[in-house]
Amino acid sequence: MNERSKRPLMVRFPVREQIVFSKRLAMILHSGVAVREGLLMLDIGNSSRSTAYILGCIVDDVSRGTSLAQAFVSFEHLVGAFTINIIKVGEASGTLSNNLAYLAEELKKRDALHKKVLGALIYPVIIVIATVGISLILTVYIFPKITPIFRGFKQQLPLSTRILIAVSSFLIHDGAFVALGIVGVGIGLVFIRRISRIRLMLDRAILSLPIFGKLFRSYDLSTITRTTSLLLQGDVHIVPALMIVAESCSNAVYREDLMRIAEAVRHGKKLSACLRACGDHFPPLCAQMIAVGEETGDLAGSLKYVSDMYEEDINELTKNLATLIEPVLMIVMGVIVGFIAISIITPIYGITQDLTPH
Repeated sequence: MNERSKRPLMVRFPVREQIVFSKRLAMILHSGVAVREGLLMLDIGNSSRSTAYILGCIVDDVSRGTSLAQAFVSFEHLVGAFTINIIKVGEASGTLSNNLAYLAEELKKRDALHKKVLGALIYPVIIVIATVGISLILTVYIFPKITPIFRGFKQQLPLSTRILIAVSSFLIHDGAFVALGIVGVGIGLVFIRRISRIRLMLDRAILSLPIFGKLFRSYDLSTITRTTSLLLQGDVHIVPALMIVAESCSNAVYREDLMRIAEAVRHGKKLSACLRACGDHFPPLCAQMIAVGEETGDLAGSLKYVSDMYEEDINELTKNLATLIEPVLMIVMGVIVGFIAISIITPIYGITQDLTPH
């Protein structure tokens, strides 16, 4: 790596490349090589332009005497506060190679959990898209072709048919505005979610969802307990560890809880007692297992056990999610498509009944 790569239009640092970077640098530093020389020895031939640019910036900063953790601060929005703090602790304690190895394993587990959750959501999303697509085709393209027949029908049309005619007419004439409105609402939610109070409300609502709420809660708890365990194993004290985990937590509800818990632990309260005070966000079993760790002096081990427990919950939920969701989705899809079919068939049936042979 002789010179810094040109800055790309979109700077990204994919998790997969973060894992490779951490693992390889850990191996190099473990052999006694200095940080700057270790960074120069990294093979980035197969890396993206973004990764090459980021590593070039880090090498330049480290060459000027900046610590590795401080060099990553400019890219905190890409790597997260957790990564920076793990590196900072490793540099302060002289265990940087070990901490980078821990970081690689943590990122790998986080990525695997993230993919499991996303994979579990793919099936419901496909069903919803299919239902909306079929409904739009029937309402906007097929139904209008037979609407003139209904308009010439002298008797009053069934209520369902009149509703479908009104919806079809609205979508044909104002569908573009509806689409723009949906896009606007989506963009608005992205910006509104940056407001801390709104984000807290939305994240709380997500945790309250049936089935999906339990999945997201297990994901957050598994990540929180495993990360805290990792920090404690790296000789980080409990209060700083909780603060680091809170900063890296994606859910605003758990971030607020962890900030409050860290402050309470700072004033002498036990972690398990603080978790019990948080109610449903930290189930009783979680607090009990952590209380056992506090009594036995193996809090890191208990947190690791709790993390494995919630990871098992995620495995079970992702396996059974399709079975749990499929009946509800099928009923909703059947009701929507059935309503459209009945709205079309009922007046046609009425017309045929009124026909008399000549």
